[in-house]
Amino acid sequence: MKALIAVLAGDGIGGEVTAEAVRTLERVAARFGHTFEFQPALLGGAAIDATGEALPAATLALAQRADAILLGAVGGPKWSAADAKVRPEQALLQLRKSLGLFANLRPVVPHPAVLDASPIKAELLRGVDIMVVRELTGGIYFGEKTRTATEAVDVCRYTVAEIERVVRLAARLALGRRRKLCSIDKANVLETSRLWRSVVERIMPAEFPDLQIEHMLVDAAAMHLIKRPRDFDVIVTENMFGDILTDEASMLAGSLGLLPSASLGAGERGGLFEPIHGSAPDIAGRGIANPYAAILSAAMLLRYSLRLESEASAVEGAVSGAINSGALPADIISAGERGAVAARAAVTTRAAGDAVLARL
Repeated sequence: MKALIAVLAGDGIGGEVTAEAVRTLERVAARFGHTFEFQPALLGGAAIDATGEALPAATLALAQRADAILLGAVGGPKWSAADAKVRPEQALLQLRKSLGLFANLRPVVPHPAVLDASPIKAELLRGVDIMVVRELTGGIYFGEKTRTATEAVDVCRYTVAEIERVVRLAARLALGRRRKLCSIDKANVLETSRLWRSVVERIMPAEFPDLQIEHMLVDAAAMHLIKRPRDFDVIVTENMFGDILTDEASMLAGSLGLLPSASLGAGERGGLFEPIHGSAPDIAGRGIANPYAAILSAAMLLRYSLRLESEASAVEGAVSGAINSGALPADIISAGERGAVAARAAVTTRAAGDAVLARL
């Protein structure tokens, strides 16, 4: 297979972790006989510094013609002044909207070897396998915004069509898993959530009668993700709720540095794949960032955009093997305050990448 992969490293540790994901994809190409062309482009704060725009036209053009997009992270205090007219995070919102990437998939599967890195009791984590599907181009993040000296307004808006497409995608994923779908909303208060719930109640029995459907209010979901995480299979929810809940769910795995994501649209190609962590400017350039989430994002790229399931599984197996071997970056070790994790020495970003390559 030949594929063009746009590499948008972004800011902070984005370049460091993305480099390891690219090395992994290069090894996959060599082992399985593929040809991957990697083209870099500016995004976020780095793009603001160079062009004055968070998402330059050249970057968007590359993203639109690429078979898949590998992204690092954007943002940092340098570009976060209250009066800043252009912010790095705007690039992500514009990119998702321009490419029609309406569904964000975030798997949460705690690794058995590093359960001690999580603040949650290990007995609650064994067997946890959750796929969160977050609606990505609607809701309060994209609604009209106004601000005066005495008032600020953010509008939350959803259409039936926006809800239908993400719920159907989540339901199809659930069909290939444990056939359980939990739809999370705030229907006791919000009109958008009442619309959301009514759409789910109409679609599920008519189109997916074999699935078990559960509705849950977002505040209850925040509690049950910690109290009974094994009960969840596929979760589908709106933009802001999904953003918050997946950061909470990252603590089940022990660190944001272990969790990948895939942003998908209606087409088979052109998805965007990125770790869910931020740019972490405080550790940028020190060579200690955890690359596993970026590498696992590359595995999702192989699976969802290039349809290379064996290759994706090989990468995931290599990451698992690296972790089992004790190749643990600093974030996992610093998060684990008990057991074997705390006794291990942290590996560098490069060494973690090497451990994955060795198992490929």
